[in-house]
Amino acid sequence: MNISMRFFSAACLFLFLAVGSTETMAAGNLTMGDAINKAGRQRMLSQRIVKAYALVGQKVMLSAARQLNDSINLFDKQLAELTEFAATKEEKKTIAEVTSLWKKYKAMATRKPSRENAEKLAAMSDEVLKKAHKFVLLLQDRSGTNAGKLVNISGRQRMLSQRIGKFYVLKSWGLENPEYDIGMQKAVVQFTDALRLLQNAPENTSEINDALAKVEKDWNTFKISKQLKGNNYIPSLVVRSLDKILAQMNYITALYAGITK
Repeated sequence: MNISMRFFSAACLFLFLAVGSTETMAAGNLTMGDAINKAGRQRMLSQRIVKAYALVGQKVMLSAARQLNDSINLFDKQLAELTEFAATKEEKKTIAEVTSLWKKYKAMATRKPSRENAEKLAAMSDEVLKKAHKFVLLLQDRSGTNAGKLVNISGRQRMLSQRIGKFYVLKSWGLENPEYDIGMQKAVVQFTDALRLLQNAPENTSEINDALAKVEKDWNTFKISKQLKGNNYIPSLVVRSLDKILAQMNYITALYAGITK
């Protein structure tokens, strides 16, 4: 990897972590927009952890081990905040279920990476994702605003970027589960459809529209980069492309959270 690409990858990771760390410091004063943003980020982290785990296992990208560790730590911090924020009976029940699943998931994710465990971890990640998504929807319902829905949809784009990366990296490790192909293609369609929805949202500011235009450009570039012949996988290139989109969607989600009371 040349110096410019290392800087680019580090910059994307810094932006992702900086937003998370800044919000973490405001734990006692979460707005509904902040809470939906953080809850949505938990969905993303559930997928990012598997992606990083598989990269570490393949010894691809020197930053993968740090990405894995940072993602686990951020999930832990946000889980504590969201547990405190949960107000209704159903919210408290759901966040408790997330916590129970997370303990098992974290234990697996912190073991020495292996292909066998990668498949188990991938299956567990979908269980965590399902419960984390349920919690997001509960917060969205409590917010009662369309802006809250936009925070959810925008935050889900972050998850989809890492879900696509998860499936791609697992396949590059030789794990040819047909469900990975189905899951990746479904996530690509979902991302494309949601991007159109966000671009047409009447609540958008000029700043949000400009940022979404950049995402569309990078998304189109990504779709070209992943169209490879045979099994010629290039995980480092594809992951960097998706992480750039992740950083952009993280920024956009924060903007939507800012207009959610």
